[in-house]
Amino acid sequence: MYIERALTSTILSHLTPNKVVVLYGPRRTGKTTLMKHIESQIEGKVLRVNGDDVNSRWLSSRSFEILKNNIGNADVLLIDEAQRIDEIGLNLKIIVDSFPGIRVMATGSSSFELANQVGEPLVGRKWMYYLYPLAQMEIGKTENFMQTTERLPERLIFGGFPDVVTAVDMGDKRGILGSVVDNYLFRDLLALQDIRHADKLLDLLRLVAFQIGHEVSLKELASSLTLNLGTIERYLDLLEKVFVIRRVTGFSRNLRKEISKSSRFYFFDNGVRNALINNFNPLDQRNDVGQLWENYLFTERLKRNHYLLHHANTYFWRTYTQQEVDYVEDYDGKLHGYEFKWGIKKSKEPKLWRRTYPDASWEVVSKENWLGFVV
Repeated sequence: MYIERALTSTILSHLTPNKVVVLYGPRRTGKTTLMKHIESQIEGKVLRVNGDDVNSRWLSSRSFEILKNNIGNADVLLIDEAQRIDEIGLNLKIIVDSFPGIRVMATGSSSFELANQVGEPLVGRKWMYYLYPLAQMEIGKTENFMQTTERLPERLIFGGFPDVVTAVDMGDKRGILGSVVDNYLFRDLLALQDIRHADKLLDLLRLVAFQIGHEVSLKELASSLTLNLGTIERYLDLLEKVFVIRRVTGFSRNLRKEISKSSRFYFFDNGVRNALINNFNPLDQRNDVGQLWENYLFTERLKRNHYLLHHANTYFWRTYTQQEVDYVEDYDGKLHGYEFKWGIKKSKEPKLWRRTYPDASWEVVSKENWLGFVV
């Protein structure tokens, strides 16, 4: 079953002459599938190349003649796994500057390497997007409201990787996620970076996995893993760049009671988080449902904002007196605060939040209204 991706229309509209659409994302999120779907929707002669194929090495030539001989009279150039091609950024610059009317799309799974290659050479010549695991706004088009409600617990446990969502058997879902963690999660990172303590990456992620919704002490992580603080900071930064975790900082406008230097971390996918700690138990057998709910809402909102081109700065807010707001968006000059609640326990808006930011909004996101928040 093909699930229409939210970026399809955006990519088609930006796949214009002498521009490059760059699509990043974790492995197995459907970048190749989306590229093939894009190919079926466009007119003109298409040349599709895979960077893993040795026959694609002409794309690293930096020679106009070699590029011309291989591109021929193609109107559209599609490059999958572009990060595998040396100096791809410089060669794409030559292509879009020298081939009138050509349209180019490139995908890559390791953002830090591909970003370094295409960033400066393609200034003013590219559109950049991220393809996350399936979002509810995408899955929702294939199901009715009752099905969405019934499948919510499954989404909190198994996440949104396409193969996981479409698998019927729960054992298959666990097997796919195990494969993602064992075979794909760190492939780009280990291949492209000097990781001296690769075995500690999993240990680091497991420690972070148990602290969702809480400030993470990097010093405590360093102590627990017997690594220095600089290594911990570097590993966390790299894990962000390969789409495993996302860092959120505290919001503050210099109120002395506000915590602003700490960080919280969320996983890009609930299923990956649960695979790392090897816990796929049903919700009624878990003590971390609140963490799963918070992680799910955060990542679904992240996807929704990116796909709808809604640009917002995101934070959490907490004071030293333990008043907090789980999630804060700052956009259009206004603050919007949200409290994430899985259970029926009522929440009150923090008095200091209202007093400090009287023009800010505040809302509880629960099982009754969550769809409006993520769609």
